[in-house]
Amino acid sequence: MPTPSATSTPAQRRAVALDALKGDREFRKVRTHGKVVRSRSFTLRITDYRPRHGEVWRPRAIIGLIASKKTIGKAVHRNRARRRAREALRTLGNLPACRAVVHLHPSVLHVPFTTLQAELRAALDAGTPARRRGGNPGGPARVPASREGHAE
Repeated sequence: MPTPSATSTPAQRRAVALDALKGDREFRKVRTHGKVVRSRSFTLRITDYRPRHGEVWRPRAIIGLIASKKTIGKAVHRNRARRRAREALRTLGNLPACRAVVHLHPSVLHVPFTTLQAELRAALDAGTPARRRGGNPGGPARVPASREGHAE
């Protein structure tokens, strides 16, 4: 019998463990402050990574999944939708450091797995702001006001 590593694809070998959002407070923070990216299979709300109170700075993806009874229906379907989305995120590999909430739609059950992965990758890339270095945030350069009466 072949080992799992011999039959797995390169994307599966690069899989990373996901951290989950914990508690209503973290979900509310992302829902109120997050940038919204809509897709056919889900709605993503994403914010920058910030450590929890008292936590060491360790940038990683912290993602919560919502499969509501109102939109998806039976528990079997909700569980399957969550499993598919979790596996798609896990096998994406290089996830950006962020906090995100993925609100799943019923079409997540029927869309091909590779399409789901592509939609998640596009949404995460669209929602993650480009990191800038340096002090000027892109606005006009600040010129110090002249200080009359002060000797230099």
